Amino acid sequence: MRVAIVGASGLIGRRLVAALVARGDAVVPVSRRAGAVDGVAAVTWDPVAGPPPAAMLDGVDAVVNLAGASIDGGRWTAERKRLIRDSRVITTGRIADALAAGGGPRVLVNGSAVGFYGSRAEEVDETSAPGTGFLADTCVEWEAAAAPAASGGVRVVLARTGIVLAREGGALPRLATVTKMFMGGPLGGGRQWMPWIAMEDQIGLLLACLADDRYRGPVNLTAPHPVRQREFAAALGRVLGRPSLVPTPAVAVKAMMGEMAEIALEGQRALPKVALANGYAFRCTDLETAIRAELRQEAPATA
Repeated sequence: MRVAIVGASGLIGRRLVAALVARGDAVVPVSRRAGAVDGVAAVTWDPVAGPPPAAMLDGVDAVVNLAGASIDGGRWTAERKRLIRDSRVITTGRIADALAAGGGPRVLVNGSAVGFYGSRAEEVDETSAPGTGFLADTCVEWEAAAAPAASGGVRVVLARTGIVLAREGGALPRLATVTKMFMGGPLGGGRQWMPWIAMEDQIGLLLACLADDRYRGPVNLTAPHPVRQREFAAALGRVLGRPSLVPTPAVAVKAMMGEMAEIALEGQRALPKVALANGYAFRCTDLETAIRAELRQEAPATA
């Protein structure tokens, strides 16, 4: 298989490129910056400037679109929110329009997020309605931008990703740093749900979505057992040998982060119903084991 990966230089993109190359697939990394990813020369494309270049799609069987500005890259000013939205919606729309024209890749695995569901305490799955708020509204527009490709006969997967546990970036190393400083603990009470997924399963599910025609439409990329934030803090504390009892009141989080506090104080009890129905075998279903694997922390010796 020959796969174009948009956003190949990002956290998930780099791991996906490596996994595809390791199993013998051909990869076309696509990035706004010139260079190489895992030794493979990247195609340069700025979605704001125009449609995808021919080099991105020629001879390609599938496209994985992981592009999008980081949602935790700074306070959510009006300009930052515009960047978060446009980097997802415009990029997806450009790709979808190109694929709808025909003659190119017939599979699009397009990024999305469990933020689609808004803040939800009840269980949600791929059939659940969207929530409300900036992230939910952005996800709705993001997914809608892929519709032209589906209308053009392309198999479109909307990969609603949860909190990916990765040592190189994202939430895990930041929370680990705070915990090592004896400042780990519940945020805003810690009752909000954290739909986590180990990087190994994030990549495994993306590969399944590429290869298996049963994956179509929304797919939750989350582990089968989401946890509350206070449970996550406790597990991380055990792995690092630090207490996880110091609470941070919601008012303090909002004062520090502004509207972006939505990331820390809200969550979703999202379940991967489609993956389980399709028989995907999760490698990491235990949170503490998954954290240890990414941080390379040995379990304590038993007497």
